[in-house]
Amino acid sequence: MTYTAPTDSFRFDQFRSAMEGKRVFITGAGKDGGIGQAFALCAGLNGAESVGVHFHRSHEDGFDLVFELRDQGVNAFPVQADVTNFRDLWACRTYVIEQMGGLPPNLVVCNSGLTESGYSFGRAPRQVEGEPTAVRRARARQHFLDNLDDSRLVLDTKIDGFLASTHLWAGEAVHHDEPIQFVYVSSRQAIDPGAAVPGYALSNWAVLQLPKVLKVNLGRSADLVTCFSLMFPFIRTGMTDEYAENERVFGRWQKRMLEPSEMAEAFMALLNRPSEETDDGMFELMVDEVEDDDAAIDVTWKQVTFNIAEDSLGWSSEAPLRF
Repeated sequence: MTYTAPTDSFRFDQFRSAMEGKRVFITGAGKDGGIGQAFALCAGLNGAESVGVHFHRSHEDGFDLVFELRDQGVNAFPVQADVTNFRDLWACRTYVIEQMGGLPPNLVVCNSGLTESGYSFGRAPRQVEGEPTAVRRARARQHFLDNLDDSRLVLDTKIDGFLASTHLWAGEAVHHDEPIQFVYVSSRQAIDPGAAVPGYALSNWAVLQLPKVLKVNLGRSADLVTCFSLMFPFIRTGMTDEYAENERVFGRWQKRMLEPSEMAEAFMALLNRPSEETDDGMFELMVDEVEDDDAAIDVTWKQVTFNIAEDSLGWSSEAPLRF
């Protein structure tokens, strides 16, 4: 068994009403120690009626999580699908609804995602002394292709996966005339990009626009759907653990990495707010030092608003092209 999470750390009685009785589906929930696992635990251990644990490749960790939740008395079930394969995603639809008692989920956490192994965006590989020009050209070509393949997978997983999951479950909610809430997991790197992960930064920026796009397309059915996006700082997971002691990576944002259970409690506090307060919102999780206490941190939410300004260009408005 690979399950290592501290189960009891995900019980949050003060925020239990945020999850109680809900049918919850979480994408990218299979990886042990990951953010998705934390979402599944805080759903199941705080009264969710059912919890769909989605995974693609992490089937061993995913099943271990399902078994742990079942041992805790939770109606949890596994869902294996590739969120970038739309036929694969559609095929799980009936199964999920059956597992949830004949109704679609009423809380969907879109969390699936990857990141690049890291490369200098816009820069060619460094020169190698004495390397022939032809070899240099071949190496640069392979560097170019490998890096963009890496980014493409990141973009496909986050953007296509979130778009498809939204389309599927919003459609089911409208069909069943059942309210649904979507939570989109983004990153603070969407608005404050870090180096070496261009696909990750771009895909997390795109995620922030999903609530508005969804509401516009739903039209008169928009009242059935509420949604908001989350921008997380560095959280200790399998993807970030190697940087946990490297302050050059995360130090510009926070004193230390958050543990998944700490993130989960902050998430529950936000989810517990009235839906009309969070609907269509973008929320950034902040980690601040506590004055006079080196061992403590304060974790708070901020709401982010984009203020779009459109300014006329004198040279164009004074001489418009007329057709």
